[in-house]
Amino acid sequence: MQTHYNRIAGQNLERLAALSDGVFAVAMTLLVLDLHAPAEAAIHAESDLWRGLVALAPKVVIYLMSFLTLGIFWVGQQTLMQHVARSNRDYAWLHLMFLFGVSLMPFSTSFIGEFIAFRVALLLYWGNILLLGVMLYASWLYARRAQLLKPEVSEDIACAVESRILIAQALYAFGALLCIVNTYCSIAFIIIVQLNYIIAPRAWFLARI
Repeated sequence: MQTHYNRIAGQNLERLAALSDGVFAVAMTLLVLDLHAPAEAAIHAESDLWRGLVALAPKVVIYLMSFLTLGIFWVGQQTLMQHVARSNRDYAWLHLMFLFGVSLMPFSTSFIGEFIAFRVALLLYWGNILLLGVMLYASWLYARRAQLLKPEVSEDIACAVESRILIAQALYAFGALLCIVNTYCSIAFIIIVQLNYIIAPRAWFLARI
């Protein structure tokens, strides 16, 4: 009996993890290329250099936000993949679409860095985060439905993973809505949410989610 190609494609989970690490590494490196030192021709004194650094501050904040974004999604992806026992073609392609979102992050970062005060730029950036969350959630749900998870993965673990993704996306969406006030409020809220997920202090309410 002839084996159908789609049944044997995309089964190497280690190669998928290696590709993911490579894409994340490149995307995180490309983020910093949007930061440029002040033009030498415009610097004639220490005060000029300080003004140039102050003018650069918004892009540094955006760089920090995007680096944290990719760092959080990398940790999330690694957490999910360590509970997956095997891969298949459909799971591999869902993960490739997640990596597509990762590869877009340098562009959306550059875009909002240039137009930080514009709501369209903020919404485009949030759309990038939404794509990452949707594809990560979809890959996890598919892994559960296709029985790709390790046998020891309990219902509690599965629910915790899904809740984490959904709550994080809800917080990002709320942050995006704050652009109704202004984009700086949105950026500040998103960074606060990210710092909570990174530091996870027990005294904070958000640390429980």
